[in-house]
Amino acid sequence: MQDTEYTNKREFNDTSLSINNSEFQGDLSQLIQNFDKISIKEIDPIAISSIQENPSTEIEIVDEINNFIFKLLNEGSKYLVKQQVIEYFNDHNINSQEFYNWLLNNQNSLNSIFLLGFFNYHGIETNKNDEKAFNLFINSSEKNHILAQYFVGEFYLYGYGTIKNGKLAIEYYKKVVDKNFTPGQVSIGYCYSNGIGVEKDLIKSIYWNKKAAKNGNLMAMYNLGIIYEDGTDMKKDNNKAFKLFKQSAEGGYLNGIMMLGYCYDLGIGTKIDKYKAFELYQNAANLGQDLAQNNLALMYEEGDGIAKDIDKAIYWFEKSAKQGNELAKNNLSNLQEKINNL
Repeated sequence: MQDTEYTNKREFNDTSLSINNSEFQGDLSQLIQNFDKISIKEIDPIAISSIQENPSTEIEIVDEINNFIFKLLNEGSKYLVKQQVIEYFNDHNINSQEFYNWLLNNQNSLNSIFLLGFFNYHGIETNKNDEKAFNLFINSSEKNHILAQYFVGEFYLYGYGTIKNGKLAIEYYKKVVDKNFTPGQVSIGYCYSNGIGVEKDLIKSIYWNKKAAKNGNLMAMYNLGIIYEDGTDMKKDNNKAFKLFKQSAEGGYLNGIMMLGYCYDLGIGTKIDKYKAFELYQNAANLGQDLAQNNLALMYEEGDGIAKDIDKAIYWFEKSAKQGNELAKNNLSNLQEKINNL
């Protein structure tokens, strides 16, 4: 990891196992098409085959969307959940504004209460309102709604619509891990890795991430890959790291895609393949992953495995910097200084 040529590409820190709630925007179908081009196992986008093409009633829609969200989160596809729910409405010719208005007047089931909270949390057809969302999640969580219990844990963890309370976050996560809901397992692992609501315990953090990964959670696979690649909390194993990043990437997890590109870039657990690294960085960059944008810009700046293109390097540095990536800000500044000194 300390190869001097690449130290500005990536930095490890305590957020490696973080649960990032920001939504990356992008076209998932483009991601799948790009993966086909580089002969990596085709990503099967989280299917909605179980969802009826034309639900006959709003109640059916409520239940199907809840099942859809449950599936997305349980598989670890957290970054695209909002976008895919919106696409669900579009694909099924459902007017989301009319559906939201229906929800307001039909709070008769746990699923409809939860969904109204989900709409308020994500600002779908209404202004984002974390406090209202939190109250709705609390309401349905008290009647053992699994998704609501998980979101209450998240809101306590991050202080969305309420005061931060790590112990209460853990309490709600424990309600869902007993039901094998993998996001709760990942979140508890995060709490143990950072000592939030519990005493810091890296062994327990690894235990919960392994449990979630075994249950198919893509984010947990990525987290374990980071641990194996870094070698700080357990024995370094690049082969295991590569395998985990590949599994995570093939499932469509953005950070996993970026890290798989990084493995091909530096030959971590596999042979160096700059073309695959470029394609993977590009896929993740197009979907908004800031570190992939920075790394893609570096490849363009250096002509590293691809044709040198300073304009594209500047473009991707700027995209990453606008998201607050400090590496990209520094790299952009250094590149502009070089240009000015020519």
